[in-house]
Amino acid sequence: MDTTMAKADGMAVDLRGESNWTAFDAPALVGSSLRFISGDPHGERFRIRYYRDAAQQLKARVWFGPETEGPPGHAHGGAIAAVLDEVLGLTGWAAGHAVVVANLNVSFRNLLPLQTVVTVESEVVSMSGRKVLVKGRVCSGSAIYAEADCLCIAIGHPKTSDEG
Repeated sequence: MDTTMAKADGMAVDLRGESNWTAFDAPALVGSSLRFISGDPHGERFRIRYYRDAAQQLKARVWFGPETEGPPGHAHGGAIAAVLDEVLGLTGWAAGHAVVVANLNVSFRNLLPLQTVVTVESEVVSMSGRKVLVKGRVCSGSAIYAEADCLCIAIGHPKTSDEG
């Protein structure tokens, strides 16, 4: 099966990126620390695939399954925040900074219907000493479901392919 397609309730979930995006191997960068969101690519909670766009910004395609339900028929705010935590932290790593999320401020804009594939857009907006500021949003077309500002703190150096 194409790794960008997954079955959910007998229906295909299309997590393909845009034509000018390239796949990004997040686990190769940070290891198994992506278990909470990315750890069950065939489950009924989340499905996620990472990409870089033409400008090398990290993007994610995410499916919010029935196990993320909060308000009836919609994703729980905590599920949305958890996705933003993973994606925005990974954005810091993808920019070359081994970080942990120290502060995540999420503004919810619209209810996110369950079993919807959305895009998470992210970018590093500034770096100062050990502080890496990242912003992102969960969207689909013109609909914005949540926006976030994230303060990450550098903890060391990113793992390279030469390290075990």
